Amino acid sequence: MLSNKNPYQEQFHELLDEIREEVQSLNDEIKELKKENSDLRSKLKEIQDGQTDIYSAISESERLSLRHQVLGLISKIDNHLEDNQ
Repeated sequence: MLSNKNPYQEQFHELLDEIREEVQSLNDEIKELKKENSDLRSKLKEIQDGQTDIYSAISESERLSLRHQVLGLISKIDNHLEDNQ
């Protein structure tokens, strides 16, 4: 008959216990990371809800003026690049 004191069985059970501890540790870490992820998502949502994009914060006339200024700058850059060729 096989004895319960078989060294291979003891080693197997020790290794199995180590694996169980590692799995438990990883499960705990996953739980912590999920909570942290949830907290970060909540903070991100709060920040996003508090922000408005640049165009919704200005009036239509200000938008048109800004667009005109940008188009003017682009035109100047194009002219400068064409002159240097």
